[in-house]
Amino acid sequence: MGNEGIAGIELLVILLAIAVVVAIAVAKVSSRLPIPYSVALVIAGFAISLAGPGLHIEITHELILAVLIPGLVFEAAYKLHLDELRRAFPVVAVLAVPGVAVTAGVVGAVVSAVTGLELPLAFLLGAIVCATDPVAVIAIFKRLRAPASLTTVVEAESLLNDGTGVVLFGIALTAVTTHVGIADGLATFAIAVAASTLLGLSAGFVGVRVMNLVDDRLVEVMASVVVAYGTYLVAEHFHQSGIIATVVAGMVIGNTGARWTLPEITTQALDTVWEFIAYLLTAVVFLLVGVAITPGDLAVALPVIVVGYLAMTAARAAIVYGVIGIGQRLGPPGVRLSLGYQHVMFWAGLRGAIAVALVLALPPDLPQRHLIAGGVFGIVLVTLLVQGTTAGWVVRRAGVLTAD
Repeated sequence: MGNEGIAGIELLVILLAIAVVVAIAVAKVSSRLPIPYSVALVIAGFAISLAGPGLHIEITHELILAVLIPGLVFEAAYKLHLDELRRAFPVVAVLAVPGVAVTAGVVGAVVSAVTGLELPLAFLLGAIVCATDPVAVIAIFKRLRAPASLTTVVEAESLLNDGTGVVLFGIALTAVTTHVGIADGLATFAIAVAASTLLGLSAGFVGVRVMNLVDDRLVEVMASVVVAYGTYLVAEHFHQSGIIATVVAGMVIGNTGARWTLPEITTQALDTVWEFIAYLLTAVVFLLVGVAITPGDLAVALPVIVVGYLAMTAARAAIVYGVIGIGQRLGPPGVRLSLGYQHVMFWAGLRGAIAVALVLALPPDLPQRHLIAGGVFGIVLVTLLVQGTTAGWVVRRAGVLTAD
């Protein structure tokens, strides 16, 4: 028992030490090479898997989804102001709900038609890669001081489509194993979103109430941590979306408690603690993403990677330039997005930790599991290396830095 605890601590210290080294390296070369910190962490993790094929690091979906992801999504939701989200909500809603479903469907249909992978399994692959993870892009936005409205759209999309993507993954996996019908799948999706939202609202308001009962910023910060992880665990226990519930709870605390009812000293403490937690979790999760990607899986799944990435990119273009772009022209001028914004939104559709976590959650006896895993790992790696390293160039060329 004691040795296992020491091994876990040793692993955490090693990962954090690597993260520090990577951070220093990125700081030294950032003026010459456009490599975001999170992308560099993935590269470092992948290099570890290449250099030490005998090295075994146990990476489970519980580690990423239950330990790392709740803290990341809570921190992002806590900082997201409702007045900013309200203006961008029509666009975010399209990206986060129908956009996710369309991407999963397009990827599944194209991969199945071109590679011969059975359609239910191909759709499962599409469901895994349909949610975006723009952590690397958000870091670039902050460095370049991109408009707040653009940052809100990209970050809010990721927060909401993480939850819808995980729910869609559950439906797709159930369909593969038990052959659930479309109507049943849609009903399950709607119930999960509604129930998770209600749970998040309740947990958020209870958390704010508890914080207002005490006048101790340390206790109030601790209460926010309990809300972040407790909400996720309760939702998952009842087979709902822990991510959606945690996002909603974070938005409630950030917009009702931190902004209106809590003293400034508590708000400052919450900001500082959650900024540190997010930085720590980001470093660990992207290193683990890199370590989880194995060269053998990539080689086997090369056709699926190429076809899946192209299909996913085409679906993203159709949603951003087609549905949103054309829809914006039909709406009032005050809520339209410029073509430059659309360029950045299209290119910001990276994939990352959520996709890797969902792959790790696949049953060991699932047919063609290694092929699906290799396809997802490869698509994640391509988006990080191609889009993650060129996002800064796209932001500057799109002409959005003078907006707002």
